[in-house]
Amino acid sequence: MEVPSTFARIFHRPLARSHSSYRGAVLALFLAVAASAPASDWPRFLGPNNDSTSPETKLLHDWPKDGPHKLWEYEKGEGHTGPAIAGTRVILFHAVEANEIVDCLDLANGARQWRVTYPADYVSQFGAGPGPRTSPVIDGDLVFTLGVKGTLHALDLATGAVKWRRELGREYRLSPTFFGQGGTPLVLGDKLIVPLGTDDQKSVVALDKRTGREVWAAKYPWGSSYSSPTPANFYGRECVLAFQGGMADPPTGGLLVIDAATGAVLSATPHRARIFPSVSVSAPVVSGNHVFIAEAYTEGGACVEIAPDFTAKIAWRAPKFDTYLMSAVAADGCFFGFAGQHQQNAELACYEVATGRELWRDDLGGRFQRGSLLKADGAFLCLGENGDLAWLDLTPKGAKMRASAKLFHAPESWTMPALSNGRLFICQNEAGSGGTKPRLICYDLRAP
Repeated sequence: MEVPSTFARIFHRPLARSHSSYRGAVLALFLAVAASAPASDWPRFLGPNNDSTSPETKLLHDWPKDGPHKLWEYEKGEGHTGPAIAGTRVILFHAVEANEIVDCLDLANGARQWRVTYPADYVSQFGAGPGPRTSPVIDGDLVFTLGVKGTLHALDLATGAVKWRRELGREYRLSPTFFGQGGTPLVLGDKLIVPLGTDDQKSVVALDKRTGREVWAAKYPWGSSYSSPTPANFYGRECVLAFQGGMADPPTGGLLVIDAATGAVLSATPHRARIFPSVSVSAPVVSGNHVFIAEAYTEGGACVEIAPDFTAKIAWRAPKFDTYLMSAVAADGCFFGFAGQHQQNAELACYEVATGRELWRDDLGGRFQRGSLLKADGAFLCLGENGDLAWLDLTPKGAKMRASAKLFHAPESWTMPALSNGRLFICQNEAGSGGTKPRLICYDLRAP
């Protein structure tokens, strides 16, 4: 850590003996600052920058065989949503006995501070569980949750009091979906961006985050997918990227580039599986003026290039870079991500942004199958879908595992981990070996 100039001047200035206590106090303050890691909230499931990265440093990069120290755990219901964290509050969105539940937990010990619950007796005709698909979003003093049937809440972060509520499923005549609503909303300034898909072709809407009033609607005949919108700034213009494509026959969908101020659709690039029973899940990933999108049923990945006039074209296709339940991460001029629809063919792959050339792929010894990547502190945290955790060094030349551990053994650990204040939050979504139940687990990643 670079010594701040103020501290440097203090410690290089001669001090009289009578000033020793003052000097000691300043030294203690400096040591405390130097020892602390930069803390960051995790307000949305893709992190503070909406790109699967965290600015936190001074993290623990090595741990015992059974993994980092577990601080606490909290039994949860059904659903594959991730937590949102701000300050000392952790927000968990899940379902228990036909109710959707928003719990606020204490960061330090997992104690519940407040709970909001409401009926949501959703049954998917395609076999998925009833739990919510979207993660909570924190913005300032507000928490937003979008339920599987379209119930949208704005809650007070401190108390859980309902600020406003909308029943989008009824109010907007939502188009049919395979598994209910699945795209996590996005806060941009004073707007809450919600992917919908309606009978009158409102593909994405922006609501006033304080009142729930509609500000604009992006009109396009692509229904809501399970991908979450992400922000982007192209040529000085703030945009929303939405990878849409609902329950349509024949299947339609692709990448919408939307003006964040007006809702105007600036470009629409088709990219969707050719078969009806398919969904798009991975979020758009931005690198410069390139956007990577992918599905895992027939077409795989594609990189869309945005021109200065906001026309868009597919710069390259990568049928074997078929990210599915997790999103890729952009770093060092590359896209890194787990490819493969099924466990048996899943591999970590690296593609060059500029050319679309596959640089390498690695199955990591077959341990991780499909996994989530979170870039932090100069490396990548990797969570495999059966409960394996690792630190990886990922470069254009290959992957190297620095540390690994088996945290638990349970399927469907597809939820993106969350990192805040040196704590790593991991969701076990299904019952596991040894009698473990679905739970949110908080691990200590603060370096000694």
